Amino acid sequence: MSEERSKNLSETLFKKHKQAKETSILTPYMPSSLEFLEQKKQSEGFAWYRNLRRLQWAWQGVDPVEQEEVLSRIAASKHSRSEDNWLDTVIGYHSGNWAYEWNKLGMRHQQRGRELEGEEGADELFSASLCYSIAGYPHLKNDNLALQAQGLANAAYQEAAKKTGYVIKRLEFPFQNKKIIGHLHLAKTDTPKPVVIVSGGLDILQTDMWRLFRDYLAQRDIAMLTLDMPSIGFSSHWSISENSSLLHQEVLNQLHSLPWVDHRRVGLVGFRFGGNAMARLSFLEPDKIRACVTLGAPIHDVFVSSDKLKKMSKMYLDVLASRLGKKAVDVNSMAGQIMAWSLKVQGFLSSRRTKVPILALGLEGDPVSPHSDNQLLALFSQYGKATQIKSKTISRGYEQALDLAIKWLEDELYR
Repeated sequence: MSEERSKNLSETLFKKHKQAKETSILTPYMPSSLEFLEQKKQSEGFAWYRNLRRLQWAWQGVDPVEQEEVLSRIAASKHSRSEDNWLDTVIGYHSGNWAYEWNKLGMRHQQRGRELEGEEGADELFSASLCYSIAGYPHLKNDNLALQAQGLANAAYQEAAKKTGYVIKRLEFPFQNKKIIGHLHLAKTDTPKPVVIVSGGLDILQTDMWRLFRDYLAQRDIAMLTLDMPSIGFSSHWSISENSSLLHQEVLNQLHSLPWVDHRRVGLVGFRFGGNAMARLSFLEPDKIRACVTLGAPIHDVFVSSDKLKKMSKMYLDVLASRLGKKAVDVNSMAGQIMAWSLKVQGFLSSRRTKVPILALGLEGDPVSPHSDNQLLALFSQYGKATQIKSKTISRGYEQALDLAIKWLEDELYR
């Protein structure tokens, strides 16, 4: 399909959303919170509504040069914005709009992927899927452009799965009259493999994890099973609650029915809020898990300090409100509600330790996952370890963290 045709397809797909509500104004706040948000905006002076994850996206597979091109097109747009001070709030689906520009890059990669053969073609399609996913970021529930982008991301992922030499199976696990959907990735299928269950936070999709498999797990013949957190992506039928590991626990208990994996050798990896779920599961099902790694996971501190919650960016507050299914948000009452998400408040980090070795990784100075959280988690794991990565070398830090994480998993899974 020519670039012109794929552009037209994009325009057609999104035509009825030309005047779609812009992401940053989708979340309704109570009058009592509006004044607080206005003051916050003035005092912080951020240039973007979204938290730009340049290094994470680059590690996940977005070319850093292309990324800067997209961001500069958004920044330079002359179209009107819903918030003049935030560059990524261009109204309407056209040039300069966040979803539009990222979808355009996704289509470029999808086109290339269709023209190339084998792994080269597959990698382009996986890149396309990632760009579409970023187009929908931070995936607020009632964001129509984000839902459309998510559909494109899933379709590109399926297309890539057919082209790659690795095996990718879309799996359905029945639960509560619905289905939990995951993707199982395997280097080969000659024998049942050790498997790592992987989840991201509340604002990324399971299809964003391809590089973790290709560059780290596949080399060691370890399978990867990705799941979305409750309230996002394929798991959006379920709300998020303090029982953050609800879906992962169900899938863990159904693993024995999969012929491709060894359900006695299971590891867990959780990024951000996914780390909260994985840590929790390590306390609930210690006999079924060999090792757990959390990266930048909120465990206790940020949930019990309303001041810290209020310091979160407007995007993060919107994400929390969206996941909780709030109709009109009062920041103070939301702070009270998420206190229950603390694993310490739930009673996990107080007396008994889990025998699952947990590696708790955090970035120096991270407000969401302070070193004290990771130390607390490591303390209640029999062979636990908390490691802080120096933030001045954040991109190298990311690689270091993953090298450390995979080594930790490999040692335990092949023990």
